[in-house]
Amino acid sequence: MSSLPMIPELLRQLFRTPATNKFPAKYLPPSVTKYLEKVGRGEATLNPPIAIPPKFRGKISYDRDGCIGCSLCVKICPSNAIELIKETKRIRIWVDQCIFCSQCTDICPKGGLKMTGEYLLADENRYSENLIVE
Repeated sequence: MSSLPMIPELLRQLFRTPATNKFPAKYLPPSVTKYLEKVGRGEATLNPPIAIPPKFRGKISYDRDGCIGCSLCVKICPSNAIELIKETKRIRIWVDQCIFCSQCTDICPKGGLKMTGEYLLADENRYSENLIVE
């Protein structure tokens, strides 16, 4: 009997529209996209973003030339986001699978993997260039 008061609220929620905007920017309301166009023309300015804290763990950067192909990062990655490309002895990082734990950067003997401050990584296509680091 205690769940009965929840049923009317559940039915109301089923027919409401979402309260959030869709992502990416092409789905933003016209008021926002027109403002961004003004920013692009130099007629308006954006407030600077909040400073990224020290030791922030954002998207991984990969130094291909410094990589020796030891595959330690592949072995230690808890989310299996890193794969070794055997032909070239290089790695591929699937950013959409990464949990940003930084274990790969800690174990890399040559320092070829580093965490960056990049955090706006959302994309509609999991195979886009933004979500694959090679």
